[in-house]
Amino acid sequence: MPVYKWVAETRKGKILKGELEVADERIARLQLKRRNLTVRKIKPKPKDLFENVSFMQPKVTKKDLVIFTRQFSTMIDAGLPLVQGLTILAEQTENKTFKNILKEVVRDVGAGASLAESLGKHPKVFDGLYVNLIAAGELGGILDTILQRLATYIEKLEKLKGQIKSAMTYPIVVVAIAIIVIAVILVFVIPVFEEMFADFGSALPVPTQIVVNLSRFMKGNIHYVIGGLVLFLFLFKKYRNTTGGRKRMDILALKLPIFGPLIKKFAVARFTRTLGTMISSGVPILAALDIVAKTSGNVVLEEIIYEVRASIAEGQTIAEPLSENDIFPRMVVQMISVGETTGALDAMLEKIADFYDDEVDAAVDALTSMLEPLLMVFLGGSIGGLVIAMYLPIFKMAAAMG
Repeated sequence: MPVYKWVAETRKGKILKGELEVADERIARLQLKRRNLTVRKIKPKPKDLFENVSFMQPKVTKKDLVIFTRQFSTMIDAGLPLVQGLTILAEQTENKTFKNILKEVVRDVGAGASLAESLGKHPKVFDGLYVNLIAAGELGGILDTILQRLATYIEKLEKLKGQIKSAMTYPIVVVAIAIIVIAVILVFVIPVFEEMFADFGSALPVPTQIVVNLSRFMKGNIHYVIGGLVLFLFLFKKYRNTTGGRKRMDILALKLPIFGPLIKKFAVARFTRTLGTMISSGVPILAALDIVAKTSGNVVLEEIIYEVRASIAEGQTIAEPLSENDIFPRMVVQMISVGETTGALDAMLEKIADFYDDEVDAAVDALTSMLEPLLMVFLGGSIGGLVIAMYLPIFKMAAAMG
C-alpha cells in the first residue's frame, strides 16, 4: 500500500507530522479526522530508489530490538491489544527496515496468526530464542514479563559481546596501524635515504642493507603484496564459513594463550544466561537446550550442548556431560548440580551468569593492562628499528670524519 506524509493541526494549534500507510488519500484524511486533526498538507511519500536493494537498507541493531521489546512490554502491561501496540511501535520506529518488518508482523497478527509465528518469519531480527520465549509467554499469559526478561537478556549479552570485541579489536587495530606505517616508510621514505647512501661510496651496515633490500622488494612488488593480502583474507573468510573451518577456528580460539581463557568465560556466561532465561520463562529443557546450542556462537560449545541434551533425553543430569570437558570449570558444574537437586536450576544459572559477567569484566581489564606495554614495545621496536637502521651509515660516516 502507498505511504502518505501528512502535516496536521490539533485543536490547541499544535502542528504534528507523520506518515500513514493506507489504500488512498481519502482514507488517510478520514483517519486523521477521527483523531481530531485538521489536515494542512498531505501527499504521497516519494519511493526510495534503493528500497529493493537489501544491502543498501539499514540493519536492525540490537539497540532497536531492545527498545522495541521494552516499549512493547510496557504496552502489553498497560492492557493495549497486540495489533494496536505493534501498530504504534511500527509508526514511531525510525529504522526503515525494522518499520517494514513490524508492519508485516501487524498484518500477520491481524490475520489471526500468533505473535510468535509472525515474528518467526523474520529470523534475521527475531532469532529462535526470541521466538520461543514469546511463544512461552503467549501460552502462559505472561507476555509482558517475558518481554522484560528478553530486553534484559539482550542488553546483558550485548554488553558482554562489546567487552570481548573491544579486548580483541584493540591489539588488532594497533598492529594494523603499525604495519601500514612501516609499509609507508619502506615504500616512500627509505628510497630517499637509499639515494643519499649511494654517494657514500662504501658498503652499508648489515641492518641498513636488509632494510634497503626490503624497501626495494616492497616498492617493486607492492601490487602483488596488496593483491596477495586481499586474496588471503577472501580465502580465509570462505574457509571460516565452512563447517570444518568454523570448528578448527573455534578450537584454536579456545586454545589461544592470552584470549582463550577470556573466550571460555564468555562462553560459560552466555550459556548459563541463555539457558537460565529460557527455563525461568517456562520453555521445556530439551527445547531450551536445542535453542541454546544453535545460538551458542561456537561449534565446540554447540557440540557439548547437544551432548548434554542427549544425556537428559536418556534420563541423566545436565552436570554429568558438562564435567567431561575443559570449558566448564568444576565450580560451575557443581553449582548446576546443586541447582538440579534443589529444583532451582534457573536461579543458579542466573547467579553463575552474573558471576562470569564480572569475571569477563576483570579479565578484559587485566588483558588491556597487559597488552598496552607489549604493544608499545612492538611499535617502538619495529618503527624505531627501521629508523636506527637508516641512521647507522650516518653515524658511521660521522665517526670516520671524527
